[in-house]
Amino acid sequence: MPEAPRCVWPTEMPTETIERSAFRKIIWRFMPLLTVAYILNYLDRSNIGFAALQMNKELGLTAAQFGFGAGILSLGYCTFEIPSNLALYRFGARAWIARIMITWGLVAAGCALIVGPTSFYAIRFLLGLTEAGFFPGVAFLLSSWFPAEYRARMLAILLLGVPVSSVVGGPISGALLGLDQFAGLSGWQWMFVIEGLPSALLGFFMLWILADRPSTASWLTAEERDAVERRIAAEPRHQEVHLLWPALKDPRVLILALIQFGFTTGSYGVGIWLPQIIKSHFHSNLTVGFVSSVPYAIASIAMLLWAGMVDRSGKRVGNLILTCAVATLGLLLSIAFDAFWLSFLWLTVALVGITAARAVFWAIPARFLTGVAAAGGLAFINSVGTIGGFVGPAVVGWLKDLTGSFSAGLAGMAGFLLLSALLAIALHRFTPRE
Repeated sequence: MPEAPRCVWPTEMPTETIERSAFRKIIWRFMPLLTVAYILNYLDRSNIGFAALQMNKELGLTAAQFGFGAGILSLGYCTFEIPSNLALYRFGARAWIARIMITWGLVAAGCALIVGPTSFYAIRFLLGLTEAGFFPGVAFLLSSWFPAEYRARMLAILLLGVPVSSVVGGPISGALLGLDQFAGLSGWQWMFVIEGLPSALLGFFMLWILADRPSTASWLTAEERDAVERRIAAEPRHQEVHLLWPALKDPRVLILALIQFGFTTGSYGVGIWLPQIIKSHFHSNLTVGFVSSVPYAIASIAMLLWAGMVDRSGKRVGNLILTCAVATLGLLLSIAFDAFWLSFLWLTVALVGITAARAVFWAIPARFLTGVAAAGGLAFINSVGTIGGFVGPAVVGWLKDLTGSFSAGLAGMAGFLLLSALLAIALHRFTPRE
C-alpha cells in the first residue's frame, strides 16, 4: 500500500517577509511617539507667537525686542548643538533624547516667569540650550533603523510635528489665553505651563520605548534584528564619510548647512509672526488660533504626498530645489495682493513649500554620512541652519518697526528662500545623478 503524502512546512520565512514584519514593528513603535514629541518640541518653541498677543503689551515689549527674544532661542540651540549630538553618540540616543525632553519641558513651562526683556532673552536662550540636539539626534536614530527607501517618508512623518503643532497648537494656545487672570496668572503664563510640562513627562516614557540600535531591541525576534541590520549594512552610500572632521569640511555638508539656514530663516520669520499678521484682521485670539492652523493643515497633507513622491523617484536634490522655489514664489505673491484672503492663500502656498523642503532635505545627508560623522555632521548642519531661527524673527521685527508693515519682512524671507533654491542647484555638482 503506497505511503500517504506528508505535508512539508517551510522551516524559514523568506527574508523579504521578515524585513517587512520588522520595519512594520519599528514604525508603529517609534514614529507615533517621536512625532508627538516633535509636535511638543515645535509647539514649545513657537507658542511665543501666541504669547505675544498678550505678553508684549503687558510687559511693554517692542516689536524689535520681541523678535530678538523669540529668535535668541536659536543661538542657545546652536551653542550646544554639536556637543549635544556627540554626547548622544557617546551615551546612546535613548537616554540622551529623554534627557533633552525632560529639561526642555521644564524650561518651557518656566517661560511663565518672564517679567521683562532681560528675563525674556535669558529664558529663551536657556530653552534653546536645553533642547539642542533633539531633531538631529532623532534623525541620527532613524538613520540607524531605516534604509534609504524608508527615510524620506519616516522623516516626513516626524516632521509632521512642525505643521501639526500649529494646526492643534493654534486653537489650543488661543483658548489658553482665555485663562487670563485665573488664579492670579495671565493667560500667556498658563499657556506656557500647560504646554510645557507634557514634554518633560513624555521624556520619561522615551526611556522605555526607544532602543539605540536593532541589536538591542528585545521586542524584535532574532531573525528580525538580523534582517534589519543586514539591510542597513548593505545599503550603498555615495562617497561615504565616517569621521567627524572630514564631514565638517565636506562641501556637501557646508552647502546643506547654508540651504537649511535659508529655509529655516523663512520658516521662523513667517511662523513666529503669523499670529500677529492675522491678528491685524481679526479681534478674537481664538479666531486667530483657528485661522493660523489652516495653512499648516494643508501643508501637512502636501508634505506627506511630496515625500512619498520623492521616495518613489529618488530625486531628492531636484525636489529640494522645487520646494524652495515654491516657497519663494508663495511669499512674493502673498505681498503682491491687498485682499487678505488672497494674500493668505499665497502665504499657504509658501508654507507648503517650506514644510515639504524639510522632509526632502533631511533625507539627503544620510546618503553619505555614517557613524560619528552622521552624529556630528547632522548636528553641524542643523546648528548652522538653526541660526536662521534667530535671523528670521529678528529681521521681520526690525523691518516691522522700521516700516510699520509686515510686507518688507515677508519680502526679506523670500530672499532667504531664494538663496536656498540657488544653493540646492549648486548641490547638484556634488551629488551623483539621481
